[in-house]
Amino acid sequence: MRFLLALVGVLVGSVGTVLIADQVIKGAIDRQIARNDYIGNQIAVVDERIKQISDLKARRQQLVERMRIIQDLQGNRPISGRIFDQLARTLPDGVYFTEVKMAGKTLSIAGAAESNNRVSDLMRNLDASDWFDAPNLTEVKATTAGQLDQANVFQLTVRQTQPAAENAK
Repeated sequence: MRFLLALVGVLVGSVGTVLIADQVIKGAIDRQIARNDYIGNQIAVVDERIKQISDLKARRQQLVERMRIIQDLQGNRPISGRIFDQLARTLPDGVYFTEVKMAGKTLSIAGAAESNNRVSDLMRNLDASDWFDAPNLTEVKATTAGQLDQANVFQLTVRQTQPAAENAK
């Protein structure tokens, strides 16, 4: 009987130990799950902040680009007036422009002149100007616009430059 009593005692002790160990392990697992959930939530918060920072960096880059464009426009504002002034100064009598286009620093000019000599004068004047460089005559055509008017239609390109004194400002 003692043996059975000892056996039941050992059995009850073993079951009690297993139940206690189960509760301890279950508590440790629950704590670890809670820590994992907390870390997951914090990662989500950090990811959201990273996304906000990326959005702010992109917006900052856009603003910096806009500021650069505005500064370039403000810095080049008087240049447009100077270019037209120089075009008027280089234009000899008997020559007129029908079209002036600017792409970057290159001006494409189309016009008409009374004679080829007038076109040559225009080319010399453009070459002598501090505001223009490398005039290139691409086409000259003699046309008859009516019975009395004889005109030479021309197309040329010229690069816009700035005089050295203007660059120092």
